Amino acid sequence: MQQEISRRTPVGQQAAAALTRGSAVPDHLQLAVLRKWFWARKPDAGFLLEGFPATLLQSLVFDEWLETRGEFLTACFAADPLSADPVTTHYRTQGLLRGALSAAA
Repeated sequence: MQQEISRRTPVGQQAAAALTRGSAVPDHLQLAVLRKWFWARKPDAGFLLEGFPATLLQSLVFDEWLETRGEFLTACFAADPLSADPVTTHYRTQGLLRGALSAAA
């Protein structure tokens, strides 16, 4: 997202406006940026994402993208793996939640 903001793309300008207002960047903007990255990368290239997916909608859309490409996640980490957060619960239900990330790292 920072790259989109720096390049002043239409999506970046909308994201910057949301952040300036103190709002979260809306799902449709986050998904637009990640969709470009996801479909441009080589199939089966490994990746590590931080801060995405941040909402249940983003999780479900990301699951669809993975399924469409015949790919899958091997693990997900959360700051609080026991959280009732919808994203954490979603990946815990799928058996993908592996533990906590250390904030001191």
